[in-house]
Amino acid sequence: MNTMVFDIETVPDVELGRRLYPLAELDDQDVAKAMLFRRLQESGTEFLQHYQHRIVAISIVLRTSQQVRVWSLGDPDSDERELIKRFFEGVEKYTPELVSWNGGGFDLPVLHYRALLHGIQAPRYWELGDEDRSFRYNNYLSRFHWRHIDVMDALSGFQPRARAGLDVIAVMLGFPGKMGFSGAKVWDYFLDGQIDQIRDYCETDVLNTYLVFLRFQHMRGLIDTTELDAELDRLRDLLAAAQEQHLQAFLAAWSAGDTGSTA
Repeated sequence: MNTMVFDIETVPDVELGRRLYPLAELDDQDVAKAMLFRRLQESGTEFLQHYQHRIVAISIVLRTSQQVRVWSLGDPDSDERELIKRFFEGVEKYTPELVSWNGGGFDLPVLHYRALLHGIQAPRYWELGDEDRSFRYNNYLSRFHWRHIDVMDALSGFQPRARAGLDVIAVMLGFPGKMGFSGAKVWDYFLDGQIDQIRDYCETDVLNTYLVFLRFQHMRGLIDTTELDAELDRLRDLLAAAQEQHLQAFLAAWSAGDTGSTA
């Protein structure tokens, strides 16, 4: 089966904020501040509701029988609709095993709302077994099925109190982690027009997720130690051949932190 690891980066949907609240006279930065403050008043957290997030980057690690690739969908100037359309086109084309970190809690609900907004069809993704019986007991939408593996959710035993962040688990395993960037910086970088840096960060996040996923598959007994080491070497070779500076930096950080243990 093809494996598609994914991660998204988002910013406040300030156009929606202007429609939801009387904020028409404010600039984007002030609209976002008002949205965050209203959310804080309502719920005690500034984290916006899923439908109020606008997707600005989607990064993928795709493992097929022939190769492994890492890239960000679209171009730096692609709009949100194009990014989401390409994501679901990948699901339609490959019917992959989807892999995420907190994808069930964040990435996929955001993708659902935003695909709804943009009128994007994704019949393979929404299949529940009516057209393809193989989806009846293993589909993308059911929490305890394996066609989408939310590695954070699975490792925590599906217990919210046991959840951990990708950064700390990656570092625990000798992988690079966040490398000085975090999702909290995405809005500021977006305002500064630094979409390339956001896409680079998203790619390093999806690489961390893929590395943790490989260790998870090894723990489950789905790949043995020899196969795990071969997959890790395959990814190292991909990064070593890459020209992009952030991928070279990721490989250097991985080499510096690698404990050498896959057991």
